[in-house]
Amino acid sequence: MGGVNHMTDFLLELRSEEIPARMQAKAREDLARLFAAELARAGLAASDTVTYATPRRLALIARGLPEATAAVSEEIKGPRASAPPQALEGFLRKTGLAREQLSERDGVLYATSERPGRATAEVLAEAVAAVIRAFPWPKSMRWGAESRSTESLRWVRPLHGIVALFGEEVVPVSVAGVESGAATLGHRFHHPGAITIGSAADYVEKLRACHVIVDQDERAALIRDRAAALAAEAGLVLVEDEGLVAENAGLTEWPVPLLGRFDPAFLDVPPEVIQLTARVNQKYFVCRDGEGRLADAFVCTANIAASDGGARIVDGNRKVLAARLSDARFFYETDRKVPLEQQAEKLGKIVFHEKLGTVADKVERVAKLARWLVEEGVILPARGEDMAALADMAERAAKLVKADLVTGMVGEFPELQGLMGGYYAAAQGEPAAVAEAVRDHYKPVGQGDDVPTAPVTVAVSLADKLDSITQFFGADLRPSGSKDPFALRRSALGVIALILDNRLRFPLGHVVSRDALDFFADRLKVQQREAGVRHDLIDAVFALGGEDDLVRLLARVRALQSFVLTEDGANLLAGYKRAANILKKEGITDTAPAQRHETLSYTPEKDEAALIAALDSAEPAAADAVAREDFERAMAALATLRAPIDAFFDNVTVNDPDPAKRAARLALLARVRAAVHEVADFAKIEG
Repeated sequence: MGGVNHMTDFLLELRSEEIPARMQAKAREDLARLFAAELARAGLAASDTVTYATPRRLALIARGLPEATAAVSEEIKGPRASAPPQALEGFLRKTGLAREQLSERDGVLYATSERPGRATAEVLAEAVAAVIRAFPWPKSMRWGAESRSTESLRWVRPLHGIVALFGEEVVPVSVAGVESGAATLGHRFHHPGAITIGSAADYVEKLRACHVIVDQDERAALIRDRAAALAAEAGLVLVEDEGLVAENAGLTEWPVPLLGRFDPAFLDVPPEVIQLTARVNQKYFVCRDGEGRLADAFVCTANIAASDGGARIVDGNRKVLAARLSDARFFYETDRKVPLEQQAEKLGKIVFHEKLGTVADKVERVAKLARWLVEEGVILPARGEDMAALADMAERAAKLVKADLVTGMVGEFPELQGLMGGYYAAAQGEPAAVAEAVRDHYKPVGQGDDVPTAPVTVAVSLADKLDSITQFFGADLRPSGSKDPFALRRSALGVIALILDNRLRFPLGHVVSRDALDFFADRLKVQQREAGVRHDLIDAVFALGGEDDLVRLLARVRALQSFVLTEDGANLLAGYKRAANILKKEGITDTAPAQRHETLSYTPEKDEAALIAALDSAEPAAADAVAREDFERAMAALATLRAPIDAFFDNVTVNDPDPAKRAARLALLARVRAAVHEVADFAKIEG
C-alpha cells in the first residue's frame, strides 16, 4: 500500500433481515453521523460520505481517507525551572523523559510527547464496532444464543453480515458472532447466492448486476417514473404520492411497478376511501381518468421482474384489494343506514377530556357559539341569504360535525373524519352548506391548507377551534415549551387564518380570556413572520390593550411597519424613547393625566410653544384617523411631531429649577407619549 498521503475509500455494508421502510432514512442519517463522530475522535475526516438503504442492507461509503492517522505532538506544561528538585523528578517520571529533553520558556519547563499515527484500518475496525453497538434504532431486538445476555447486540432485525473494505482489504470486525468479510448477498429471489465485493468502487454496480439497486433515490425515481408511464399508457393520470413512492422504495430492492384493474362497481364508494384503502393497506397508487374522476386502476410495486410480465402478481394484488374494498363498501353502506343525529347520540359516551366532559358536551357548546357568531354579525350571510337561515344552518351543522367519529368508516380510517361526515350529511339530504361545513370544519389544518370561506363552514370551524382553546385554557391545560398535546397552537393558527382571510371583525377578547389572547398574539407573530411582519410591532399594538380585532390590529401593524422605516418614523421613535425615559425616571406612569397648556403660569419658550401647538393639532388628527381605521393618516399626524420634539429637546431645559416650568414640561412629554400611544406602544419597538 502507498504512503500516508495515499487516499483510500472505505465501504461498510450491514446486512440484516427487513428494515422497516419508515426507519431507513433516519438510519442512513444516524450511520453517517455516528461514523463521522468516531473518525473525528481519531483525527480523521472523509472527503465525502454517501449512505444507502434497502430493506435488507444499510451501507456507507467514506471517500478520501488516508492510510494512517498523522502523528500528533503534544506539549505538556511542567514545573517552573526554579522549582524544588522533587517537583522536577515527579514531572520527569510522569513524562518518561530526561531533563535535557525538556524545553524552557519564560522560566517554565515543557515536555513534548509524540503520539505516533495509527493505521486507519485499525481506527475503522474500532469505529464500525462502536457504531453498531451505539445505533439508535427506534425499535430493536436481540436474537440468537447471546440474546439472553443484556450485553448482546440489539439491531432492528437480526444482523446477518458485515462487509468492511478499506481499499481492497477487509477490515476485521467481529460483533455478536458476526464476522466482517467481502461477501454479501444479491436479491433474495433473483440472486440469492453470495457475491464478493472488490472495493467501494464496484459495490453499487456489482449489486445492480445481482438485481439490487442500493441507491434509494434511484429506486424512488424508477417507481415514480414507471408508475406515471403505466398510467399514461392506459390513458390515465397517476395520483402523485411522494410518501408512497418513498415507502415502496423502502420495501423493494428491485422495484417493478405494475398496473392492474379492479371492479368498477367499487367506484360507488367515495374516492378518498378507495385511495386510502389502496394506500394504507396495500401501498398501491391510484389513477384518475381524463375528467379527473377516480379510475378503476391501481399501480402496485413488485420486488421481482416476473417471467410472466407480472400477470400473476397483478391478479393476486387485485384479489387482495377487492377484499379490502368490499370491507370499505360494507362500512360505507352500514354507516349510511344510521342518520347522523342518531350517530351523534353516541358522542355522550366518548370523553373529550376528563376535565372537559364528553364530545357531546363539546358539540353543544360549538353549536351555541356558531349561532352566536352569526347572530352577532361576525359572520355575514352570502348575498341573497338571510341571517336567521344562516344561524339555523350553522347550529344544525355544528350538531352533526362530530357524528362521523362513531361510524365504522372513521373507526377504520380516522384520517377520514369530517370528510365521511360530509358524505353522510349529503346522502341524508342535508342542505349543501351544512354538508360542506361538516366536511370542512377541521380546516385549515396546518399551513398551506385551504381556508374555508363558505359562511356556515366558517362559523362552525371557528366555533370548534375557539371552543377548544377557551376550554383547555380554562382548565389550565395550555401548551408549554414544545409540548402541545391538544394541538392548541394549530387551532389558534386556524382561528387567525379564518379571521384574516374572511376579514371577520370582532373583539377576540369577548370570546377568550386575557392569557389566551396573549397566546393568540404569539401565534400571530409566528404566522406573520413568513409575511415579513416584525414581531416587535405586533407587540407594540397588542401592548396598548383593547386591540383584539385582528383585522384592525394587522392594519395598524402594517402601517406602523411602513412608518418606522421612514426617516420621520425613526426620529419620532428616538424622540419618544427619550421622552418616555425621562418620564420613567420621574415615576410618571402612562396612566397619569397629561396636563394641558391652558394652566401654564409662565410664558413658554419658542420651541416649547411650537411643540404645544403641534400636539394641539396632531392629537385630534391622530385620534380621528384611528377612529376611521386610517392608520397611514394617523402615522402622518404623528410625523408632524418629529421636528418640534427634536427642537424641544435641543433648546428647552425640562429639568428647570422653576418647579412650575419643570412640572409643565414633564406634562408636555406625557402628552407626547399619550399622543403616540393612540397608535401603538412605541416602547415595545426595537431600535
